Amino acid sequence: MTVFDDLFAETVDRGRRLIVYRTEDGDGSDGLFVTRNVAVDRRTIPVGGPEPFVEIREDEKFVGVLGLDVVEELTDPSAVPRTGREDVSPGHRVLLETLDDTVFASMDRRHLLAVSREIEDRAYRVGRGTLRVAFQTPATFDPQADVYRRLAGETDLDIHLYGVGTRIEQAIEGVTSHPLTDDRYWVLAFEDGDDGEQNCALVARERSDGYRGFWTNDPDTVRDVSVRLADG
Repeated sequence: MTVFDDLFAETVDRGRRLIVYRTEDGDGSDGLFVTRNVAVDRRTIPVGGPEPFVEIREDEKFVGVLGLDVVEELTDPSAVPRTGREDVSPGHRVLLETLDDTVFASMDRRHLLAVSREIEDRAYRVGRGTLRVAFQTPATFDPQADVYRRLAGETDLDIHLYGVGTRIEQAIEGVTSHPLTDDRYWVLAFEDGDDGEQNCALVARERSDGYRGFWTNDPDTVRDVSVRLADG
């Protein structure tokens, strides 16, 4: 077992289930959770029944009910709050946590690069903390070299790059290069050096049809990814 394999298993087998009650097929809810780490069942509401809603269960225990319109709003990334979660209901909390641990079944390099850019941009905006990035091969780092020179030169980030070989100029302050023990993984982990509100991570494993993996904003999971990467 390699350094991230058990984390994959733990993330995928979390045991969350959503039951979507809707009035008819084709109402737009089919695609709401296609990339999420959650099992989804769908049931039909009889004519004259309540408005569409979602029942939330965790480890087969009832957690709560939300209107489908609320769920649709929460699945819009721009609408998901990142603070004040102690004030929400258990159903909302589990749903928000589900959205934080986004698992994707298949993604190509172009889309994965876009997710990586978001993490790099967040690290740049915060301007401090620790950013760890694993490149699968030294050659995959080359097109990104200027990005990391800018990150190192314009922020107080402590940057650690893995698997880059001799591509890093060791004189760049704030950048440390390391060997990579498993080249199947594309990994980024950013810890904000404060309360963890800006922490985020991406872990992707290459397969023949693309990449499978997850990204998360959960501080504990981000810390786990960062430690695993640091420890090799």
